[in-house]
Amino acid sequence: MTRRGVLVVAASRAMRAQSILDLPPPNADVRVPYGPDPNQFGDLRLPSGNAPHPLVIFIHGGFWKSTYDLGHAGHLCAALTAAGAASWNIEYRRIGNSGGGWPGTFDDVLHAAGYVMTLKNKYPIDVSRVVVAGHSAGGHLALWLAAKKVIELRAAVALAGVSDLRLAWKLKLSDGIVGKLLGGSPEQVPERYSAASPIELLPISVPQRLIHGTKDDIVPFEMSEHFAAASHNARLVSLPGAGHFELIDPRTKEWMTVEKNILAWT
Repeated sequence: MTRRGVLVVAASRAMRAQSILDLPPPNADVRVPYGPDPNQFGDLRLPSGNAPHPLVIFIHGGFWKSTYDLGHAGHLCAALTAAGAASWNIEYRRIGNSGGGWPGTFDDVLHAAGYVMTLKNKYPIDVSRVVVAGHSAGGHLALWLAAKKVIELRAAVALAGVSDLRLAWKLKLSDGIVGKLLGGSPEQVPERYSAASPIELLPISVPQRLIHGTKDDIVPFEMSEHFAAASHNARLVSLPGAGHFELIDPRTKEWMTVEKNILAWT
């Protein structure tokens, strides 16, 4: 191997060693606000080729915390766009932002999804071929959005999604963050858990695809198993040996399974 080849391989390994959460994402084609708050915007990416394009609405994770923004999801959105689908990577108010949590986080997801009907007036997207996908807390919001029927969706794809908020509370995921999201425990605000937890909104008419690593130590695989068993319209895709972040990293071997399952609906 030439010296240049050695350097390229070394650089590639260094990039793979860097967490997808820390790797700067490719630029979006355009950043579009859907509301007046600084956190109410989305990054739109458009593929080349014949238009109008199918659209993937993507909702990033991070346990609904303001610590994590949409940046890291730019990598998978760029990969989906390279594969032929437009992507609308949405930001929303989160815990730590003014208005974040209940109900602001949920209102923002509804408004961002509904704004697709405005985007179609300016950008070449096909609103008859829209899929929502999300990772972790974003997977929760993707399933929740599918239940709300604010926009016609072909499918909802949850990547390691927090699909049962009462179970998430019981397991004390991220030190009980669900309590901060909803403003209390299931005993204190039971009506919010009923309104916000996807498993309590079943049946959901939109087809659901749940993709989850069997070695996930952040959102346990059993969460998706539990939801899939309860939903007549869901299919669970297990990724043996995978953890939490392989699902959103286009550099991993698991990514092709994720991409295939998202784009199958477009």
